[in-house]
Amino acid sequence: MYDILIIGAGVSGCAAARELSRLQASVCVVEAREDVCSGTSKANSGLAHAGFDAREGSLMARLNVEGSRIMESLSEELDFPYRRNGALVLCLSEEDRPGLETLLARGRANGVEGLEILSREQVLAREPHVNPGVTAALWAPSAAIICPFELNLALAENAAENGVVFRFNTRVTGFSPMEGYWQIQTDQGPLEAKCVVNAAGVYAAQLHNLVSQTKLHITPRRGDYYLLDKTAGSYVNSTIFQLPTKYGKGVLVTPTVHGNLLVGPTAIDIDDPEGTNTTREGLEEISRKVESTVTGIPFRETITSFAGLRAHEDGHEFIIQEVEDAPGFFDCAGIESPGLTAAPAIGRMVAGLIRDKLALEEKAHFQPRRKGITDPWALSPQERQALIAREPDYGQIICRCENVTAGQILEAIRRPLGARSLDGIKRRVRPGMGRCQGGFCSPKVMELLARELGIGLEQVNKCGPGSELVTGVTKEADYEGV
Repeated sequence: MYDILIIGAGVSGCAAARELSRLQASVCVVEAREDVCSGTSKANSGLAHAGFDAREGSLMARLNVEGSRIMESLSEELDFPYRRNGALVLCLSEEDRPGLETLLARGRANGVEGLEILSREQVLAREPHVNPGVTAALWAPSAAIICPFELNLALAENAAENGVVFRFNTRVTGFSPMEGYWQIQTDQGPLEAKCVVNAAGVYAAQLHNLVSQTKLHITPRRGDYYLLDKTAGSYVNSTIFQLPTKYGKGVLVTPTVHGNLLVGPTAIDIDDPEGTNTTREGLEEISRKVESTVTGIPFRETITSFAGLRAHEDGHEFIIQEVEDAPGFFDCAGIESPGLTAAPAIGRMVAGLIRDKLALEEKAHFQPRRKGITDPWALSPQERQALIAREPDYGQIICRCENVTAGQILEAIRRPLGARSLDGIKRRVRPGMGRCQGGFCSPKVMELLARELGIGLEQVNKCGPGSELVTGVTKEADYEGV
């Protein structure tokens, strides 16, 4: 019996878990996939939005602005990358100027600080690759870029260090309300909890509808992206938006915290909650639309394309509340953009609701800080040499594109909630994220995983059971020095 069971180890679920770990309660996170950050949270624009777009007075607007204000201090506390680069929303004709003025007024009503409208000359001085036909732009200096993987992992690791239990490869299949608690059916056997938090992303409506007569509807909205090499990473300095439509903020162009250039997304409503395939039509739409805002993007430097899904609720609003006809069952649903930005505030709100429900007290000893995986390249040459002298694995390059060492990979495996798959390693320390997309380093990473986990190479998988990469070996591998 847990006090609280959270369904979903995405950024919202892990933010709630971290905040709940401040309280005197037993907390469990169940995740259908094999790792943290394996669903919607892993594929997005990596932005900390300023908060000018969400409708005034909405929960989405309030939590966006609150999350934006929290994010920088949280990045210092939990040691994940954050860079405040600002955002520009471009106006390309005087006829569209009222839309820009509307965004400015909405942003100020939402409490966003520092907003102003820049002239054409001011925009081009900041961003010389912007369409020279630009007439004005909304400037949001509080907008920032983050790493969605590292935020999600940092929240999860800190929650685990503070006592939260994580159960992976565990899919929830049903619920039975009992006297004062819930029995949760899973494919790994039943669990029990006084309160349930439904943070299941594109599956949140399905779980909600199992317990409530008031139905939710969530549409998986696919977004395709181009990711360009670091040689194109400085093509823009700020995050460049188009004026928003009912489908969102349009195709954007942004640098990433790791030095790449990201272009996208599309906004295509689909039926398949696992439909993360890119399409030729989607990618062509991106390259066609983006030319109106940022000209001459060097798409020849593309190293990969990918797609993510947004959990679009029909009312385009976050739903964070106890379900009226299912006491003890709390929805954390409809979390689409700006959900990544709002996650810290979402976690606080969920924890507050459950704290009041169960009359929970604060822990005497909560550890708020977490140290990320060692980055040898962030050290001075002298410090790096000393590290390698102590631990030679940090001197052996495994991934040439991203300069990832064996020491970093081993640390990623050995940490709390350590990586158990090729993608798990990739999200934590980036081998396979570079120009060759794992063509060089994957065999070495697989060998390290096999050795550390005590399994054969044929058991190493890409992203959980069923995604094994090899069927056997032709000769014995020599792991010495790997």
